[in-house]
Amino acid sequence: MTDPYYKHHVFFCTNQREDGAKCCGASGGQQMRDYLKKKAKTAHLNGEGKCRINSAGCMDRCDEGPLLVVYPEGVWYTYVDESDIDEIFESHLKKGQIVERLQLK
Repeated sequence: MTDPYYKHHVFFCTNQREDGAKCCGASGGQQMRDYLKKKAKTAHLNGEGKCRINSAGCMDRCDEGPLLVVYPEGVWYTYVDESDIDEIFESHLKKGQIVERLQLK
């Protein structure tokens, strides 16, 4: 197996449903993605061998959202606000420690 290009690749569901059904887009998915992307850049943790923060379409876990997933570990998280994103950033992306209280099973 080759080393991954990014140490952590984060995908935020930013899907916006047109029918008014629950979705990550309506729960701040894009805003939280933009927040974490800026945070990673400010900390110089973006780029090859570091972190990549991306938007994704529907991940088919709408009832558990809003959500994001961190690869290569495949750890799924939910969040409420910027403080949850800060905790994922500090613990998982910087230290490699899963934030169990936010982890989806």
